[in-house]
Amino acid sequence: MSGVVIIGGGQGGYLTAASLRQYRFTGSITIVTDEEDLPYQRPPLSKAYLLGESDSRRLLHRQEKWYADQDVSLVHDAAVAIDRAARTVTLASGASLAYNHLVLATGARNRALPIPGSDLEGVTGMRVKADADSLSSKLTAGARAIVIGAGFIGLEFASVAAARGAQVRVFELADRPMARAVSATTSEFFRTAHEEWGVEFEFNHGLASINGENGHVQSVTTNDRRTLPADIVVYGIGVIPNTELAEQAGLAVSNGIEVDEDLVTSDPNISAIGDVVCFPCAQLGGAMTRLESVQNASDQARAVAARLTGNPAAYRTLPWFWSDQGTLKLQIAGVAHGYDQTIELASEAGQKAVLCFRDGALVAVETVNRQTDHMLARRVLADEPDLSPEDAAAEDFDFGAWADSRVAVPAA
Repeated sequence: MSGVVIIGGGQGGYLTAASLRQYRFTGSITIVTDEEDLPYQRPPLSKAYLLGESDSRRLLHRQEKWYADQDVSLVHDAAVAIDRAARTVTLASGASLAYNHLVLATGARNRALPIPGSDLEGVTGMRVKADADSLSSKLTAGARAIVIGAGFIGLEFASVAAARGAQVRVFELADRPMARAVSATTSEFFRTAHEEWGVEFEFNHGLASINGENGHVQSVTTNDRRTLPADIVVYGIGVIPNTELAEQAGLAVSNGIEVDEDLVTSDPNISAIGDVVCFPCAQLGGAMTRLESVQNASDQARAVAARLTGNPAAYRTLPWFWSDQGTLKLQIAGVAHGYDQTIELASEAGQKAVLCFRDGALVAVETVNRQTDHMLARRVLADEPDLSPEDAAAEDFDFGAWADSRVAVPAA
């Protein structure tokens, strides 16, 4: 194979290129990114970067010299069309790139706010560095910040804004924070913590409009007709996978670009990875699933690079997730979709651990500030753990000891 073109300069795109070189791929590698920056890490944007604990240079996956040293070409342009028959990608500039294999790592974009005023200055999502830079300059002590959506991004921003002295109010249509991602027990733990940090919540409420003056946000009107002052409005109401390029090329698309267990699309010369793909998830019995996770994008990138260098293997890696909010690190091992029972483990103050079961089987473990237990959970969930809800609920149950007893010890 002589040439790989990667569309997308996010986590998956960068790591595909880096892994190809690590696995001794000698052909040409080109990353096409529509951002001006070198490929950089997204997760710190709503955390350390916005807090001022990290800078632009530390966000970068690699400095510019690395790309030259590794013979990885960076093209700062937008891909607008794929000619599958000719195996070429057309760019917005009119240039054309030939490929032997194409990797689509186009990611996802913020779902737009469906209310009047969403185009005002001071209203923004949190997806790219430009979003964080814009918010940072406005996030001053006493600023009135409205957050729409109590998911990971919304709550990460809320904790940072509160730490920087802003007045923060979060609107969420569900009845609890992170309702689609964590158990009710963990939700309540984070709700209490945020309220202690000064964050106010309005559950089962949304906004009817965002109101401005001279093009800048001034207030918001709630769906029950209250008007509240606002200097900043940040929204995180989900994302839409960037499938347009794949659709135009005639690839199979449903809830994302469809791939098989080897992460190959309906065209054998095109792979797809990351937030944009819908893949058969081994932890859900092979059900077609789309995950928004840095870990998933990273592991899929490595899997594609391994296949392209002669070491194919079905993608069956256990998903895991994390979110840093204030002094709390939430970590989730496994996929809790459809869980029907939870067992909360005894924890010290400032910590939490919840086991999630589906049909009597342990499928996910949520931990807060319990790094060791999270790592153990990832190891035991990689197989099929034999823990029942009844055993986990026993007064003398010790998750660490149980997990240690199930983790295989490598042969000497």
